[in-house]
Amino acid sequence: MPEEIEIEFKNMLNEEEFDRIKVYFSMTKDDFTLQNNHYFDTPSGRLKDHQCALRIREKNGTFELTLKQPAETGLLETNQPVNEQTATQMLEHGILPPGEVSEALHRLGINPDNLSHFGTLSTNRAETEYNDGLMVLDFSSYLNKEDYELEYEVKDRRTGEAIFSEFLESMKIPFRPADNKIKRFLRAANSN
Repeated sequence: MPEEIEIEFKNMLNEEEFDRIKVYFSMTKDDFTLQNNHYFDTPSGRLKDHQCALRIREKNGTFELTLKQPAETGLLETNQPVNEQTATQMLEHGILPPGEVSEALHRLGINPDNLSHFGTLSTNRAETEYNDGLMVLDFSSYLNKEDYELEYEVKDRRTGEAIFSEFLESMKIPFRPADNKIKRFLRAANSN
């Protein structure tokens, strides 16, 4: 089953800090890739109640269905590639294809036939290797809002946290907790 544990550290940025990090890593606009995250839940919010998130990520003409669930360390991600036709069926009709994600939803007691698309968040993302991890710079737009975020994806929580803290300190960027994108999207949707 294509499952993996995701361990990442996040920090919200302002535009000036975002630009400083781009310069630090010598990133240009060509290093950024647009990806659209299409979010799903049941009408009653069963996934949210389980602290889970379900999305289709559309990037460079490819589509990947991902279920994120809390895990002892980080998040458990169940990933399933889908084609454009399957993605369109999910977006328009909430029809989830059979496979790993559907099976994981059944294990949670969630009927995959009750899903619907509730919104899209677009992100321009650049990635670079940094000290045995992946540094990710995101500019996201959704529901007439924009935000800037730094993520650091690692295999070891303790080492990764120390490296991320040192990087923020060296860049003179204060720690600002960052909710995951779906939570930020939902907060913006609920404030409209």
